[in-house]
Amino acid sequence: MSTPDAAGPESAAHPRFAEALLALGLADVGGRVRRFPDATRTAAEAAAAIGCELSQICKSLIFAADGVPVLVLMDGASRVDVERVREELGAQRVTRAKADVVRETTGYAIGGVPPFGHRSRTRVLADRSLLAHDLVWAAAGDPHTVFPMEPKELIAHAGATLVDVREPQA
Repeated sequence: MSTPDAAGPESAAHPRFAEALLALGLADVGGRVRRFPDATRTAAEAAAAIGCELSQICKSLIFAADGVPVLVLMDGASRVDVERVREELGAQRVTRAKADVVRETTGYAIGGVPPFGHRSRTRVLADRSLLAHDLVWAAAGDPHTVFPMEPKELIAHAGATLVDVREPQA
């Protein structure tokens, strides 16, 4: 029914993500996707390419909680406190998911995982630190693309629970 450029001919979004944008009624976001010639795989690379603060990057990280994938949305300047995630989920053990699990769960490679539009529905936690900005930037499905969105809107579309799971700042 829809085509890879369904979010508009100007969209640089990954085709699966472009489809998700349409399904969520966010086709206009496709036109705001920015593609960079150099990878924006890390939060630091993305912030440098965009020209924003590191904390304005929304990282989409997959963890395994007792073997079940869970997505954690975290600001780019912070690290996830795995113990806090474990407590939040009531899990026995939480670890970083391996690359094959990330791709199988989300449909995207590490470095390009968007906050929503995944192959499988997972539990989503969003750290409160994302709310410190009026606008955050997240991956749009591959390591060269990002899109801007208001944090509350991003968290809502991701179906995330707002939590405090970042490591304490030194």
